[in-house]
Order: sequence, then C-alpha cells, then structure tokens
Amino acid sequence: MSFQKFYTMSFGTLFLVVFISAASVLAQKPTPTPQLIINRDTRQMPVATRNNLYCAGYVETGTVNTANEIVGAELEQEKHIFAQGDNVYISMGASSGVKVGDMLSVIRPRGRVETRWTNKRNLGFYVQEVGAVEVVNVKGDVSVARIVSSCDNFLLGDLLQPIPARTSPIFQQRPMLNLFADSSGKTSGRIFMARDGKELLGREEVVYIDLGAEDNVKVGDYMTIYRPLGTGNIVDREADESVSAREEGFQSEEYRGGKFSNQAPRKSGNQATGRIVTTEKAKQGRPKNLRNVVGELVIVNVKEKTATAVITRTAQEIHPGDRVELQ
Repeated sequence: MSFQKFYTMSFGTLFLVVFISAASVLAQKPTPTPQLIINRDTRQMPVATRNNLYCAGYVETGTVNTANEIVGAELEQEKHIFAQGDNVYISMGASSGVKVGDMLSVIRPRGRVETRWTNKRNLGFYVQEVGAVEVVNVKGDVSVARIVSSCDNFLLGDLLQPIPARTSPIFQQRPMLNLFADSSGKTSGRIFMARDGKELLGREEVVYIDLGAEDNVKVGDYMTIYRPLGTGNIVDREADESVSAREEGFQSEEYRGGKFSNQAPRKSGNQATGRIVTTEKAKQGRPKNLRNVVGELVIVNVKEKTATAVITRTAQEIHPGDRVELQ
C-alpha cells in the first residue's frame, strides 16, 4: 500500500472517529433551558424620558421670572455657545440662598406663538427648555455651575428656574390603532406646532396642542390624531385635478387612448349622456365626517390653554394642523 493511500485512509478514519465522538457527547449533553437575560416589563416603562420629558418645552400665558440668568462662562473668551461639561457663571450666589449641589433648569423664552392652526386667542409664548446645571462653587452674588444636561447649545442670557417636578405616564398595553374609528365625541383640538419647528412628524416627536387646563385635559390622557378624509397631502394640487375630470388638454384622441380607455371621463345621467363627473362632484354625496386616523399621542405637560404631548403611534406622517381628540 502506498504512503499516500495509507495517509488518506488514516485521515478519513480519524475524522470519522472524531465525528462520532463529538456526536455522542452532544447526544449525552442535556439541552439547556432558555433563560431570560433581560426583563423589560413594559408595564413599568415611562412613555417620555430625558429630553422628551424635561426638554419638551411648553407654551404658556403666565409670566416668566427673568431675575436669574447665565452671566458668564469659564471659556467665554474662546466660544459663545456652551454644552454639557462646561462651567458657567449664574447670577445667584450665597445672598440668594444657593448651595453647592443645587440643580437648576435652564430655559429660553422664544416669543409669542402665532398660528393659523387654532381658533383660540392668545395661546401664549413658547418657552424652550435647554437643559440643566448643577451648582459647584458659591460666591457672594454669583455661583459657578456645571452643565450636566444639554438639549441645545447654552447661551449667555439663558434663564434659570427650579427644575419642574414631572412624572411621565407609564406605557400601557393598548388595542390596535383603529384607522377607521368614528369620533368619540369628546374634547377635540389641533396640533399647532412641533418642537424645533418640524413639519413631518413621527413617533416620539414632541408636539403642542391647543387644549389645556381650561379644557380639562390631564397628564397621561391619550388622544387620537386624525384629519378629514382627503386632506393632508404634503404637496399642493388643484382640487379638481383627477383622471376622471380630464376632457381637455390631450394632444389627440390617439394619445388620449380613445373614447373608452381608462383615461376617459365618466358621464352622468342614466344613459351616460350628461355632464362629466369630476372628483369633487363624486365626493358631494358622502357623509361630511369621514376621517383618516393617522396616529396617537399622550399628554406629558399641561398649561393654561395648551399642552405638550409625545406622539406614541403613527399610521403615516403627521403634520402641524392635524386634529386631536380625547379618547
């Protein structure tokens, strides 16, 4: 027997022995019981956390205390904006009762809200929540504070307020979103603005609605987001533009496709001898309250005339101007 043939046979035998041994070991080893490594109990998960809770911003009609502000920064000779980890000077010191370890919220009033997406008068002014600072060194009339959380760039002149006590609603197991649900008949309003001026909105986006304490809405209330059927297109179009309305504008009967093609308009009348039926004409006989349900939100902060909310579910993109209704 040649060496090559002997080597091939020996290697094959060795491989077979190893394979059988491994198979027998695996057969004897009991199948491990699956173990739960991470238990994420959704019943205890907050709907809004961190930025969506303490940096959501709000619209209010009350007054803002402008006495306390950021007046300087450790590195102000090098930059004009500041963020997490930077040290800033605040106009509050020992004379104001400030102590090392005190936490303060930083806000920036942005201006009065003007919008066409509400019937209410004077919704108030928009206050942006920028982040939080912790006092690390106290002097007579000023203190040094370290930025511990920043949702946007800090600027000299930003205002200081006590950190608000907020509790996020807890996640709830909810039924499937009914895209064709009828109105609940409860309190309704509109989304009049979104955080950062966004126009196309999805899950976990922060929005502001024109319902507040005066409308008896509360933190934790769920609201359906909807719009009237046929509205909400993201591009402008003529109301009567449709395939069924095209009688003019074709270069010839040949390109139109002929009298009975799928581009030909429908005629009214029992014998199809009347006027052309347009898209708008076809809509006239249907009920006026048909709507598209496009999402759901939950309220996280309530002011006098408005509330701040977080979008929790979407069926399609959501826009400022969409309607909301208490579930």
